[in-house]
Amino acid sequence: MFFKPKLFRHAEFKIGLFELAPQAPGVAAWGLMTGVAMVKSGMSVFESVVMTLLVFAGSSQLAAIPLIVAGAPAWVILATGFCVNLRFVVFSLHLRPYLIHLPRWERMTHAYVTADISYVLFTRRFHQPGHTPEQLLAQEAYLAGSDALNWGGWMVASLVGIALANFIPLAWGLGFAGILCLLGIQCSLASSRMRIVASVVAGVAAVLAYALPLKLNIVVAIALAVILCLTLERLPSTSANREQT
Repeated sequence: MFFKPKLFRHAEFKIGLFELAPQAPGVAAWGLMTGVAMVKSGMSVFESVVMTLLVFAGSSQLAAIPLIVAGAPAWVILATGFCVNLRFVVFSLHLRPYLIHLPRWERMTHAYVTADISYVLFTRRFHQPGHTPEQLLAQEAYLAGSDALNWGGWMVASLVGIALANFIPLAWGLGFAGILCLLGIQCSLASSRMRIVASVVAGVAAVLAYALPLKLNIVVAIALAVILCLTLERLPSTSANREQT
């Protein structure tokens, strides 16, 4: 995808880069902390690098790491990762009309590299799929630009975290710093009532279910937030606001 000259030479590719740039430091901090967390949890450098390159999902990685260390059953680890990343099913359904004209391998590449921030920025800029080849190309170029910076920043930061993990004391509080970075990103993206409701519901549910073993409070929080938002979207009074959520 990123090797298509017509994409990275397009003006929208640069716009995608520039619009994601303010969020890049937060993404890098989160990636650095995830890289450190993998090694500190007991995973080898090789395993951490492989997980970084293949999974590319910070929340899912951090949810799975303590389960792997605790020796949880494989189905619990997979179910946790599935629930944490359940939002990407919604993203894929929304992006399908924008990308359905592309070959399968390009759609799969977009599915792999598109993350929360690049998805939100894309849907803010383009409210409807393009109708002409030039419009479709512009939309793909924008998405590729934001994805390139997001993916590249995450990978570099994660690999740096893995490389420096044994030299960084846990007392530095990188975990807390990473949470603060994510919280800042979340607040900046809470631009509609639906997103605010989802954040509040997920936060309250995670706290109330904190006593559950194997970090299952995260699964409960995500499930409740997703179910509630899908229910609210079906209500007639919210159907007009779906594009904003």
